[in-house]
Order: sequence, then C-alpha cells, then structure tokens
Amino acid sequence: MPLFQARVQVSLRPSVLDPAGEATRAAAARLGIDGVRRLRIGKAIELELEAADALAARQQIELLSDRLLANPVIENWQVEVLGNPLSDEEAGQ
Repeated sequence: MPLFQARVQVSLRPSVLDPAGEATRAAAARLGIDGVRRLRIGKAIELELEAADALAARQQIELLSDRLLANPVIENWQVEVLGNPLSDEEAGQ
C-alpha cells in the first residue's frame, strides 16, 4: 500500500486570543526587535500514512485533523499532502 507524507497546520481561529503569541511578541520587543506587530503561535504536524490512493489519504488525514489534531471550537486546520507516495525504499522499509 502506498505511503503518503502530509503536513497539517493548526492555528487559533482569528477570534481567539493568543496569550502565548502576545507574550512572544512582547519578548521580541524586549530583545530590541520592534517591528513585530502581530504574532500568533500554532503547530505543524508531519505524518506518514498508508492509504490506497491520495484521495483516501486526504480523507483520513482530514478526519484525524478535525477529531484529534485540532480543537475545532477554537482552531482551524489545513492539510497538505506532500508530493507522490513514497516507495518502500524511500520510506526506509
């Protein structure tokens, strides 16, 4: 079965306050970097998934994103399936 690589970007919804981002922006100012006007912190998840085809891989990753990797009440997520499926050699098998 083909092995697909993907990246899921998770970020807070624009309406949700980001205290960690604000604290980091303030720390940047204390370091003398004054140009940072907005800083929001999110997370990037990289994964490899076996699936029959790219569509099945995307569907499974979207389910993971919505139910496990992100909190849909306060976070948005975006899936990127990277390139072509990996061969067994590329996957290290």
